Amino acid sequence: MENFIIKDENALYFEVGYSCDNALFLAFGDEGYFITDGRYATEAKENIKQDKFAVEILISSDLVRSARKILKKYEKLQTPKTQVIYNPLEFSVWAFEKLTKDFLIDFLPKPNFHQKKRIIKDKSEIALIHHSQKLNFKAFAKFAQFLSQKGLHCKESYLHYKAQGYLTQKGAFDLSFNPIVGINKNAAKPHALPSNDKLQKGDLLLLDAGLKYKRYCSDMTRTGYFRKNEIHFSKEQKFKNAQLQKIYDIVLKAQEVAIKGAKPGMLASEVDSLARNVIDKAGYGKYFVHSTGHGIGLDIHELPIISQKSQTILQEGMVFSIEPGIYIPDFYGVRIEDLVALDKNGAHILGI
Repeated sequence: MENFIIKDENALYFEVGYSCDNALFLAFGDEGYFITDGRYATEAKENIKQDKFAVEILISSDLVRSARKILKKYEKLQTPKTQVIYNPLEFSVWAFEKLTKDFLIDFLPKPNFHQKKRIIKDKSEIALIHHSQKLNFKAFAKFAQFLSQKGLHCKESYLHYKAQGYLTQKGAFDLSFNPIVGINKNAAKPHALPSNDKLQKGDLLLLDAGLKYKRYCSDMTRTGYFRKNEIHFSKEQKFKNAQLQKIYDIVLKAQEVAIKGAKPGMLASEVDSLARNVIDKAGYGKYFVHSTGHGIGLDIHELPIISQKSQTILQEGMVFSIEPGIYIPDFYGVRIEDLVALDKNGAHILGI
């Protein structure tokens, strides 16, 4: 087994079933050391699992000093030299130098090594993401009902606030990320901040949102049309504006083609191309300004990245979004996003 040190909360949770905002975990073979401060002593002792490692819980006022004592213990136990993997994106230069100074240990920098470790989800993880997305579908439906009954003339910023309430179910769940609510031209900003524009009849509204179920994230985007006093977030939308309808249909086709075509053994870039080619051929390629998708799990953005440059070979058990979009500044933005899990037969939409 590899030796490693981590501090990222989701990495901590994956390894021992518990995390907090001030902790380090060191793994040496099947021995583990969870170091935190006194604020988290009781919860750590109650929640840390011993199924992967024989975990010793250390309560310390100086995490780095305590970690150095453990590293010193293992410094000369392995030949020719003890190796410890770390993610350089997790540590500042100052913290890393303080942690590793004067050791004979070979510290191996591997960016995102823990996300790579989690890139294949087992059946239980896929089930958790599936359930999280089912809850997300329900939240979208309830928010659409609110919009249909009370959304007219509401400011976008207020709708953003209300969406959070439906997603969290009054505190029962955490958000996967700060939701995106965009009306008309604000939807043309892929990560739009809420404005004071008011929802009117005939408006387009884009909602990109997700929640967490047992720490596992969901994520979905729908683009709806506020027709008279009604809006829904199904993928079948009818707009009065013919150009907007054309754009919407192109995005929907791009997503459908990518979902249908995604198979184990493909490069992630090939799935991106499936969606991008549809949009390119329709003449809107320059308005598709982001990658086609991203992995999801304990983090909202995990591996694999479904992008033009990604050389990741897709495998069974990978879970990722497929979310093409077209964004025309000062006009409209359209994005449609679902989560899919790969098995031997291809990609299956989660949450439905």
